[in-house]
Amino acid sequence: MKAPGSSDILVDELFATTMRLRAFTDARLRECGASVARVRAMRMLAASPEPLRMRDLSEMLGVAARTTTTIVDSLEREGLVERVRHPVDRRAFLLTLTELGRVRHREAEAVDRDALAHATRGLDEADRTRLRELLAVIRQAVSE
Repeated sequence: MKAPGSSDILVDELFATTMRLRAFTDARLRECGASVARVRAMRMLAASPEPLRMRDLSEMLGVAARTTTTIVDSLEREGLVERVRHPVDRRAFLLTLTELGRVRHREAEAVDRDALAHATRGLDEADRTRLRELLAVIRQAVSE
């Protein structure tokens, strides 16, 4: 029997579901050389109308600067991200997806979409709507 992770079984179930969903999606993404963390970083870079500073990307991802650096370093080694000096702040770099990065991002997004569609296939529209409403209640409660 697994020990509870919190004092509320619902919280434990939410956490377990999130962890299992991430592992499932990561396994699918690994087949195309990606991961949830890498797709999220590429998604932010692809959606930004202009190049992002490393600090801004870290904040958008909600992870430590060192974690972002590790992700960006691997994307850069593979030619998916370009890092250029900031024109005004000499200490900062700007990040942008390369053309190859945009192609890989689109491919990874398709895999991500398929994995998530598979994971949620048992939910009809009413279930999806109700689940989103319930999760919003929890988010609202912890944002006050």
